[in-house]
Amino acid sequence: MKFLFPLVFASSIILSACSSPQNQSDVKPMEAEVQLPEPELKYGFNINDFNVSEGQVEKNQVLSQILNPFGIGASEIDLLVENCKEVFDVRKIRPNKTWKVLSVQKDSASVPSYFIYEPNIKDYYVFELQNEFKCWKAEHPTTTDLRFAEGVIEGSLYLTMEKSHAPVALTMELANLYAWTIDFYRIQKGDAFQILYEVELIDDQVVGSPDILAANFSHKDREFEAFSYKSNDRVDFYDNDGGSLRKAFLKAPVKFSRISSRFTKKRFHPVLKRYKSHLGTDYAAPHGTPIVAVADGTVSKSSYTKGNGKYVKIRHNSTYETQYLHMSKRAVNTGDFVKQGDVIGYVGSTGLATGPHVCYRFWKNGKQVDPLSQDLPASDPLPDSLLLDFDIRKTELNNIIDSLRNEEVF
Repeated sequence: MKFLFPLVFASSIILSACSSPQNQSDVKPMEAEVQLPEPELKYGFNINDFNVSEGQVEKNQVLSQILNPFGIGASEIDLLVENCKEVFDVRKIRPNKTWKVLSVQKDSASVPSYFIYEPNIKDYYVFELQNEFKCWKAEHPTTTDLRFAEGVIEGSLYLTMEKSHAPVALTMELANLYAWTIDFYRIQKGDAFQILYEVELIDDQVVGSPDILAANFSHKDREFEAFSYKSNDRVDFYDNDGGSLRKAFLKAPVKFSRISSRFTKKRFHPVLKRYKSHLGTDYAAPHGTPIVAVADGTVSKSSYTKGNGKYVKIRHNSTYETQYLHMSKRAVNTGDFVKQGDVIGYVGSTGLATGPHVCYRFWKNGKQVDPLSQDLPASDPLPDSLLLDFDIRKTELNNIIDSLRNEEVF
């Protein structure tokens, strides 16, 4: 009981002081700290300033059906279409693509300000729904990430690459890089690869194809190193000594198939049922697989015969010619100039063929030879004046590889 009075008395004094008129001017009210949300920049706006409605374009849905529920009428949509036709034809919006409407709150009404259409993960179009009704195209900001992959071939290159947690597209990039050096139809168990590559990211999601910076492929007890290097405004790949990996001819006219019949002077023909020369290399591939020109040249024939079916023949220079038989469809005409890698037709089984494949034939000085046995000419190596700079580039790339391997980044 002896503490009761002091406590009550003290409370009375405090209450009296707080309610006393002469003390009111001395008391400053506490200012509340308002925590504003961090700006979230997207589509070039602070997205937190808007009410966001979003959806996906439905089958056969047109722009007016998306915007009408937001109070955008026919006359406004007509103005939008007219003003934006040079930037984007709104009739080309496609099903399952993402759209958003950004609205601002004015009094009790939500006023639509912008319509955003995203045809893919990288690009987007912004349509102004007020004032000038203009539009523009933009891209989401990207970041790049260096990565490393390695593996030993156990079955196929594709499955080994997948096991190394690398993007599927890296398989094609590697095949393109070594297209002049390694026949990927003949890789074998125990072959190995190491790849330093770069990916482009949007919100941690990989977009586009990876870019290889350096690679090493072990094949038949040989090491095939490749380093990217830019000269004359062009990035190309060179071996350890600065020699170009780009040969005058690709190793094969189709990708990721198998050799079903090799060049031979005596083969039992599956249709004619007799032995005869087979002066070509057959690559079995699914019907419709693109067939590409193995080197630059001029189409000397794009025709059809009973035995060859639909075929294309290309003269590359005074020494070399190539021919591609049994196409389902030809994509070039006689007299056309084609570049290495251009699609010239598609795999089929026309002519004397039992299944879809391309018979690839190769002439040297007017004589048919086995293309797989040819020591084909290489492109020019780096000039001596660039070798020192190239060595610096190689060292940088090898240091990055060592760093990523130590971190076990795949």
